Amino acid sequence: MMNPAETGIDPAAEPSGPGCVECLEGDGPGWWMHLRRCAQCGHIGCCDSSPSQHGTQHAQASGHPVITSYEPGEDWFWNAQTQQFYDGPELAAPQSHPASQPAPGPQGRVPTDWKQHLHR
Repeated sequence: MMNPAETGIDPAAEPSGPGCVECLEGDGPGWWMHLRRCAQCGHIGCCDSSPSQHGTQHAQASGHPVITSYEPGEDWFWNAQTQQFYDGPELAAPQSHPASQPAPGPQGRVPTDWKQHLHR
């Protein structure tokens, strides 16, 4: 397990919302494959498979290298600087986006040909 004080993880930081902040604000196509949470400030961004890759963009711009999944049932941490997975502390609730929200999401904004727009 990583030491939160050494990594910049803030277990008390609450998620910024139920979906990717930038996608919901209209930056890019406005939909995501999966969601990622900044372990330091709680920013919710879309994963690297998503068209806009806002989670990684946030990590690079903010200097907050550790992200975690914001998907139901996933509890891994990833350090973008070291390119390694880690175990980490439990973060402030909620641990994932609402179960009613589909992946890809958000509902009603995902194109029918979404698989053709994913980064691999």
